[in-house]
Amino acid sequence: MSDLDWSWEYEPDEAHVTTGLAVSVVAEAEQVMADLVELAAMGVDPTTTGRGPADGGVRRIDLPGGGWMYVLPIPRRRTLYVTAVMPPFHLL
Repeated sequence: MSDLDWSWEYEPDEAHVTTGLAVSVVAEAEQVMADLVELAAMGVDPTTTGRGPADGGVRRIDLPGGGWMYVLPIPRRRTLYVTAVMPPFHLL
C-alpha cells in the first residue's frame, strides 16, 4: 500500500461499532468499505460518496441489504472511518 492509497477502519474500534450486529450486516458493511477503497484507487473521490454536507464531514452510506452506516472521510490521512452501522429495521 502506498501513501496515495485510501484505507478504512472502525472508529473508535471494531468492537465499539459492531458489537450486537448480525454477522451478515458487518460483512456487508465491510464489503461496501472495501468497494469504496477500490473506487478511490480508480480515481473516485470517496469524500463525496453517500449523503452528507458538500464541504466534508460524516457521510451516510446506505447498505445494499438495508440499513446504513456513518463514515467520516479524512483526506489528509486518506482514511475512511466507520463510526456507526445501523442494521435494517427487521434485524433490530
